Amino acid sequence: MSGEEFVPLSLTPLLIGTFAAIACALPGNFLVLRKQALIGDAISHVVLPGIVVAFLITGTISTWPMMLGAAGAAVVAVVLIEAIRRLGQIEPGAAMGVVFTTMFAVGVLLLEQTDTSTVHLDVEHALYGNLESLIWLDATGWSSLLDAEALSGLPPELPRIALTLVGVSLFTWLFWRPLKISTFDEGFARTVGIRTGVLGMALVITAAIAAVAAFDAVGSIIVIAMFICPPAAARMLTNRLEAQIAWSVVFAIAAAVSGYVLAGYGPLWLGGADAVSAAGMIATMSGLILAAAAMFGPCRARIGVRTSG
Repeated sequence: MSGEEFVPLSLTPLLIGTFAAIACALPGNFLVLRKQALIGDAISHVVLPGIVVAFLITGTISTWPMMLGAAGAAVVAVVLIEAIRRLGQIEPGAAMGVVFTTMFAVGVLLLEQTDTSTVHLDVEHALYGNLESLIWLDATGWSSLLDAEALSGLPPELPRIALTLVGVSLFTWLFWRPLKISTFDEGFARTVGIRTGVLGMALVITAAIAAVAAFDAVGSIIVIAMFICPPAAARMLTNRLEAQIAWSVVFAIAAAVSGYVLAGYGPLWLGGADAVSAAGMIATMSGLILAAAAMFGPCRARIGVRTSG
């Protein structure tokens, strides 16, 4: 594929998918180690009431109101999950189940009890991305990367997810030491003055923001997969957190690039006529990477012994 074809048709979807994968994988490492990996799945259930409320307030179904409503609902959800977990002294999974089923039911009730049920209002802005459609129509080739007029026509999802990735990276860098200490030894973290409750809340809110931003661009399939698969695969290759973070980023990039390429060209190589979903193929590749790490990773035996013990 020449630059005249690759830049407008494939460059931006590839970058958006890659940035979304990395933005989810970074906090996913800490969530996996803290046994909160399903927070991404919980968020995918709780955004519905936020989207409905945003429509009721603004009267539109444009991207920004939907994004803000979904983000608000996600933040409310993580606050409720932490509150129920700590006050009720129950497992994080049970707290998530209570919150996301309740909020999803509230969203359905809002749809049925208001006029929004007669409007074409669905959760596509927050849950179902269409990666293949995020093309750069104003681009003519690699020279467009230096053309201010062409750059103004970039899909808005690209700067949004790029800004989200920068924010997630800054959070990880700024709070690296307290995150590391509190993740592995919460009791010791408290003794040295780290406010573990506030830090844990900040982590899940960061994950929620990354998830909602990625939902708008690539859909929940990639988001849930990237929160879990790259960090879990990286965990099976090393016992050092720094190396785990690096490996998770490598796996996220590999899954995004290989999945996007195989979605477009894989069926053609096999004699098919149509492409398949890029989001689904990226999630599939991340799952295959996790399966390979589970089978051949040097730390898989030690992890199994610790889990069973």
